[in-house]
Amino acid sequence: MKKAFRIKDNKEFQHVFKKGKSFANRQLVIYYLQKSDQEHFRVGLSVGKKIGNAVTRNRIKRYLRQAFHEIEGKVLSPYDIVIIARQPTKYMDFHEVKKSLVHLLFKERLMKK
Repeated sequence: MKKAFRIKDNKEFQHVFKKGKSFANRQLVIYYLQKSDQEHFRVGLSVGKKIGNAVTRNRIKRYLRQAFHEIEGKVLSPYDIVIIARQPTKYMDFHEVKKSLVHLLFKERLMKK
């Protein structure tokens, strides 16, 4: 994923948490906030230490970044999206993570058909 599509700054994460809306399933939590001043979506990933060691957390983040890369054209544009991984994600493979992510984005109308 390109740097322009990432949320890195803690202030930006906190802004999305406070002002945005949230939606969740068993594996992932999504916070999103519409930003009319930007032309593309941005994504922030959060995987807590309770999920596993660094190898496990990095694998989950890699899966989420790759899933966004594959569905990039379908995600609606002017949104900041923060994804928080829950405990069950450490047992999932890439296709399950992508399916869960697509399900959430589709439910919240953040993704085109």
